[in-house]
Amino acid sequence: MNIVVCVKQVPATQKVDVDPVTGVLLRNGIDTKMNPFDLVAMEAAKRIADKTGAKIHALTMGPNSAIEVLKESFALGADEGWLLSDRKFAGADVLATAYSLASAIKAIGDVDLIICGKQTTDGDTAQVGPEMAEVLGIPHISWALELEEIDDKGLILRQDLTTKDAIVRIDYPCLITVEKTMYQPDLPSYRLLKASKDKKIHTLTASDIDGLDHTRIGLDGSPTQVEKIFAPSSNTETQVLEGDIDTVSDELYAILKKTKLIKEEA
Repeated sequence: MNIVVCVKQVPATQKVDVDPVTGVLLRNGIDTKMNPFDLVAMEAAKRIADKTGAKIHALTMGPNSAIEVLKESFALGADEGWLLSDRKFAGADVLATAYSLASAIKAIGDVDLIICGKQTTDGDTAQVGPEMAEVLGIPHISWALELEEIDDKGLILRQDLTTKDAIVRIDYPCLITVEKTMYQPDLPSYRLLKASKDKKIHTLTASDIDGLDHTRIGLDGSPTQVEKIFAPSSNTETQVLEGDIDTVSDELYAILKKTKLIKEEA
């Protein structure tokens, strides 16, 4: 059995510049970390592998520096690492990213289960996982809260449906996206990290993937573009009202009415 866990290297800071022309985050020279939701995905994969004997493949898309997130994956239990790296993949939106990752998974071959974090902290769309499943033509379950049962044919999960939880079964091959609360991720293992020196990281370029539609990857293959990104303005100005309760109440009412936070009664 083969499990692919999609991991991503994300900024470790909120201070990230944006290319004014392409709308793409400028990631060079900033501190990075593994996407927190992907830590949970790795933990889920490890627990499934412990029961099934599955092999865990960590997959990421990015520049050569993204190798670091694969090394971290080894310390969390991954057996092999896959780096999808080519300038042709740069600037991809969620749709192009999903197509590119799905194409890489086809190149890996014989994958039974794909696990993704629900979303990434630098995008927050929660769309890539489900879109990958659509590209691959396999069933998927999003917002998985808890892993109820594991067997050689599939999984039983508790799924968050906002107002209710559902207990659902899904058979392999399939894809799931996991909530941050599913597991408390283990700390990276020094023993596994030390042993990872012998583990192989495979690099895939656009030319390495048979049948890849180049019109569906990268910036040119992205139907959506970021028009503008900005930090929301904040105002910490305060005003202290003093006096007896009747006076303060009247002053507060006048302020709320002036700022149109309340409407005056007819």
